[in-house]
Amino acid sequence: MRIFVAIILAFISEAALADSTGEQTRGDRAPDATDVISGLYAFSRFQQGLLESTDLKGNAEVKNLAALRAEEATMRDKALKEIQDAIGAEPRASKAKSAGTSLDKPDDTDGPAYVRSFYAAQIPEYESMIGLLERYLRTPDNPALAAFAHAHLPVLRAQLKDAERTMDDK
Repeated sequence: MRIFVAIILAFISEAALADSTGEQTRGDRAPDATDVISGLYAFSRFQQGLLESTDLKGNAEVKNLAALRAEEATMRDKALKEIQDAIGAEPRASKAKSAGTSLDKPDDTDGPAYVRSFYAAQIPEYESMIGLLERYLRTPDNPALAAFAHAHLPVLRAQLKDAERTMDDK
């Protein structure tokens, strides 16, 4: 009986996990290289969207940070492209949220409401990306991508903490 309950609980918990594109993982399958590459590209598009949003409205603080994150995304994408080409993975098109739509709400372009929304928009994206990389690293299917994930995970965690801390301070 305990085994049956354990199997049911394992199935339920696995079905509840979602990857960074908002789609559920297929059965008990861990994310593969294509899932991770697709998620990383979607995350980069999100970070580029932050920059585009701050070009329209926002103060110097958020513009500078958005430019830095967009530059980091570009560098990450270049390194990721090499891995993608080496393993022959074709990323799937994902339904990434546009950062601009979530940041258009506040009317006060220099005020704390905009700055808080800027940081608040990033937190779930970072959490999703970190979760995807952690799940991938449990059973990686490509050593180069696993090394890439290991190298980028601490950076993403630090950026998440910075976003949370800054949002709390505003």
